[in-house]
Amino acid sequence: MKRTKSSRQTQILAELDSSPSLRVAELARRLDVSTETIRRDLDELTTQGLLNRTYGGAVRPLSSEPSVTERHRLYVEERQRMARAALKIVGDGSVLMIGSGATTVHVARRIAVEMKNITVITHSFGVATVLAFNPTIKVLMLPGDYHASEGATVGVHTVSFLGNFYADYAVTGASGLAADGPSEALLECGAVYTAMVARSAKCVVVADHSKFDAIFPSRYAPWRDVDALVTDAAPPDKLAMALRQSNVELVTAS
Repeated sequence: MKRTKSSRQTQILAELDSSPSLRVAELARRLDVSTETIRRDLDELTTQGLLNRTYGGAVRPLSSEPSVTERHRLYVEERQRMARAALKIVGDGSVLMIGSGATTVHVARRIAVEMKNITVITHSFGVATVLAFNPTIKVLMLPGDYHASEGATVGVHTVSFLGNFYADYAVTGASGLAADGPSEALLECGAVYTAMVARSAKCVVVADHSKFDAIFPSRYAPWRDVDALVTDAAPPDKLAMALRQSNVELVTAS
């Protein structure tokens, strides 16, 4: 029995509640309709402000993102590949700044396995925890207000403390990747990432394909301040052009 458009779109929103990022092909399979039908549904729901269209799918609306615990369950294999690719870039660093997020924790886990005798400055408890397995890595935990859903410290004290340090690399995640730069759903985390980028010689952004063309409130850096983007798929044309124009190294860990 074919679903009505209303029931189909209700089901799409229900799926979005349990999985914060949806792919067109997967939705078409689940709902037994064509990908063209799903794209029309997503366009209508976007117009209504109920979701945001991305390259190949949809995400939750602007400024809405699941907790870091939820995000850890998504794109695990992709993030593992991205982490290995990121290590090839930052592996020569001796001081790193690492932002919060699910993907950056994967990067930190690879750092704990492959690097030694370095210093990592972070506001993420998840990053600090996985680095603790390597006793040769010195972890400097940033002070600040604890943000429970992100598992990280944020606020004026966090940003101010960062001003005392320099790093070889800043490694940050992103809620969205648009033509004018990476953005973050949490304003407080965006402020921390901006400070990390400013205090580091180079910046590496690690973010999966579900972030393509998504825009969130805090654009924490223009692409000209980013040295490399590590992702798991080729970005859409507009984003790819913006990366080329800003001389951002694109590393696709596919």
